[in-house]
Parts: sequence; structure tokens; C-alpha cells
Amino acid sequence: MRDAIVSGRCDAYTNDTAQLASFKASIGSAGNDYQVLPEIISKEPLGAFIRKGDQRFFDIVRWTHAAMLNAEEFGMTAANIDKFRNNSNPAIQRFMGETGDLGAALGLDAQWAVNVVKGVGNYAEIYERSIAPLGLPRGLNRLLKDGGIQYAAPMR
Repeated sequence: MRDAIVSGRCDAYTNDTAQLASFKASIGSAGNDYQVLPEIISKEPLGAFIRKGDQRFFDIVRWTHAAMLNAEEFGMTAANIDKFRNNSNPAIQRFMGETGDLGAALGLDAQWAVNVVKGVGNYAEIYERSIAPLGLPRGLNRLLKDGGIQYAAPMR
């Protein structure tokens, strides 16, 4: 399909929006000759996946996603997360590893969620750095409170 559109043998093709935007970005300045249309033909959920049978890693991936969403919801960023230490909010205390045992239950240390945010940022930071440059608006990937479908599960 990609060769056909670049060579002019077809005028358009469909795929999920992320693949179309990725293709457009992969061909450099020639990508400016193409437009990803905003209409959505069908919704296809995309996300992280792992090899079947590795339940521990599955749990870590699932909770890492939840941690990045919680960090965004709390206003935590890679730059400011240390300012949330000793916060009086019990949910933030659990996130910071000051209370609760989620880290131990995952086989990780108590600071695991803090380390994720320090290393790569919250969900919005990652989206802005990695996906937005492809020309994809956040859309349904926004937090629920912002009109999207991303829900920050409690960290317990």
C-alpha cells in the first residue's frame, strides 16, 4: 500500500490513524504531500501487549500505565514530582510509595511509580513528546475528566 501511494498508483488508503501518521512521518518532507483525514471509520483499541503467560510483567505494564495516568491527573510531571513528597492526600502518598504496598505486590520497590514519572514523564508528557509530533490530536486518549476515555485507576 505504501509503495502504491508513493508511486501514484492509488490516491488514498485506509489504516488506523497511528499507522497513517507514522507512515507520513517516515517519508520525511514527502509526507507534506499527504493528509490524514479526521474522519474515523472504526475504533480499534491499540495498546501495549506482552507474551502470554508472563503475568508478573503484565501486571507491571498495566500498573505503569495506571501510574502515568494518575500522575497526569495529580499534576505530577518529571520536573515537579519530588514536590509531592509528604503530601497529605492518601492517594498521592500511595503513589509516592510512602504508604501502601503496591510496589511490593508487583515485585518492585516502593518508589517504582515515582521512578517511572522521573524517567519518562506522565501520560500527557509522553503523548506530547512521542505522538503529537506525528500530527495526531489526543482525542479519546485524554483523561476522562477532560472528555477522553483514559481512566486513572486507584493505586492500591
